[in-house]
Amino acid sequence: MDKNLPLKELSINDVFNGNDNVKFEIPIYQRNYAWEKDEITALVRDVWDAYEKDKDTYFIGTLVTYDKGDNTFEVIDGQQRLTTLFLILKALKQDVRNKLTYRARRRSNETIEKIPIFKHDSRDNAIRSGYENVVLAIGEIVTEEKMHLFTNYLLNNVHIIHYGVPKDVDLNHYFEVMNSRGEQLEKHEIIKAKLMDKLDDENDKIKFAAIWEACSEMNTYIQSKEGMKDYFEDNMKAFKYYGDSFDDLPNADKSESRTSTLKDLINAPVPTGKDSDNNIDSKNSKFQPIIDFPNFLLIVLKITRMGDSGFIPNDFILDDKELINEFDKAIEIESDSAFAKRFCFNLLLVRYLLDNYVVHHTNEEDAYDHNPWQLRYWNKEEKARTKNLSNDQTQQDKMVQLLSMFEVSFTARQRKNYLFYVLFHLFRNRDLESYCNFLEDLAKKYFYDIYMDSEYLNEINTPKPGAFDLTIIKEGCVDLYISNPDISLDKFNRIYGDGSKKTKGIPLFVFNYMDYCLWYKYATTLAGEELKKDDSKRRAFFDELGCSDFGLDVFKQFYFSRTRRSLEHYYPQALVKKYLDAINEDQINCFGNFAMIGSDANSSGSDWTPKAKLDHYLDPSMKIRRVGVASLKFRVMMQICQDNYEYKIRQVGLEWMFNDIKKHQELMLKILIDQLV
Repeated sequence: MDKNLPLKELSINDVFNGNDNVKFEIPIYQRNYAWEKDEITALVRDVWDAYEKDKDTYFIGTLVTYDKGDNTFEVIDGQQRLTTLFLILKALKQDVRNKLTYRARRRSNETIEKIPIFKHDSRDNAIRSGYENVVLAIGEIVTEEKMHLFTNYLLNNVHIIHYGVPKDVDLNHYFEVMNSRGEQLEKHEIIKAKLMDKLDDENDKIKFAAIWEACSEMNTYIQSKEGMKDYFEDNMKAFKYYGDSFDDLPNADKSESRTSTLKDLINAPVPTGKDSDNNIDSKNSKFQPIIDFPNFLLIVLKITRMGDSGFIPNDFILDDKELINEFDKAIEIESDSAFAKRFCFNLLLVRYLLDNYVVHHTNEEDAYDHNPWQLRYWNKEEKARTKNLSNDQTQQDKMVQLLSMFEVSFTARQRKNYLFYVLFHLFRNRDLESYCNFLEDLAKKYFYDIYMDSEYLNEINTPKPGAFDLTIIKEGCVDLYISNPDISLDKFNRIYGDGSKKTKGIPLFVFNYMDYCLWYKYATTLAGEELKKDDSKRRAFFDELGCSDFGLDVFKQFYFSRTRRSLEHYYPQALVKKYLDAINEDQINCFGNFAMIGSDANSSGSDWTPKAKLDHYLDPSMKIRRVGVASLKFRVMMQICQDNYEYKIRQVGLEWMFNDIKKHQELMLKILIDQLV
């Protein structure tokens, strides 16, 4: 490394323990700590993956600081990652000599200093939540027997590039330079330049750049972007050029300047980020994307390379850390303009499929009585500019539930195997009946052949790296044939436990698929029928759930909330010692006592009795955010508890015990198995 550059390669141990009395100070102009479970889990997972692959060095990013003197370094860029690493070390019970402080933020400083003890009246809730999510992520990913080795790897083999802005540099000038260029040249900009460099014709370069730039904005329908109208039908609903190629696409407007080299990109003016047009089309097209542009590029690249001679899908990594590497491998094999053109055409087509055939989340907050997941295509003839993908409401609801189930199960943007399978299917077949059946079969394939096959699960029952592609991709195609059709209560219990001993772990997908099966059971037996409580069909439905009738609104309004990220012990761990003669630690750590609910609800009520949770979560005043949005399974559990209390089946304090847990697990698995058959 050039000694004249203020760059240092540091291990995590160097950063936090390398020099005595170093202080990293988060300035007041920096935003508060904001990482949530997705980002935290992705970081822990990345380090774990690097450890599992025995990489000598794993670079985790950059840290930019300004030397204020007296061994104090103002953190200019990288504070979210730096704070998360600090929280990880604390969760791993490591000593940290160097300080992390917040300028003029008393609560943040007190919270950082007191970890893991958080006083309610003086704490930074974002840091507290971050620490709890770190603990959860480590528990879900790192096996107990390898915790020590993982810790050593993190401290010594995980490195960060520290850019130290010298004391004599004008910080205001530094900020101007950093802001004008967006901090650094992004990986996808480098890819764009490399691909455009393969194009000789100026019109091709202009067309390529126009498509790339339109596709790079992920929070709006591609049809609504300026310059895209020639690629779609008059109503903007359908793509015009299925079965064609890049050369068949009309040329873009030459009046807009485009760039093609890295030098041009570095010196180019930065986009304002504003909509290119401020009309109703643009305003009505906004949504929250389920994937970012770099990881979307990888999905398009994998689709483009499927079927290529020598391409091994299982070796392709859907992680933007590998973005440049994967594109370099493709360019090396097909180095002329043909690959750049083929990729650009597929980029436009797959982006159209993503926007119009896959769910996205509206910009509204999750609410009890409103499903924020939408599956709508862009249609300029509609007043609202969008319309449900299917005219069949039953089919529409089923696709929304399945797609959002997958999305909530696999929120990390680097690990969306399901999204690749979905888009690869649509790339070849857009028939809605076939698509709906594909989604249902994909969910069954996941459950049967991955989550019910211990060969594909690690020590904590999380799918091993490569498990999905090894199971699903056969000879360049997505194969949903069930190769492991044997399913039974005993088989589930052998993998995930029945309370006779503490479970090794139960993945989020299992809980989500359980709730989908509960919703689907309602949708196929009671939906659309106005049945009274005493109707025999309705009574039979709730009898199969193992509880009394708690109404149908919960089923009608159910959706997969993005808040359902926290594992709830309905019978809490904190109460086990009180009733040790009736229930033990193993018995409460099984599927029958678990549900996935919102992390805010879990953290506030983790020590409450089952009856106290029941009263709180089902508060008729509706002041509490209804947990019913998060889990149908949990709603059934609470009703069983309510029945035991109301009908005095159990004495006070014993409304939910192991007999209830065991019976509930058996009934839920029967419903799960019935839906799979």
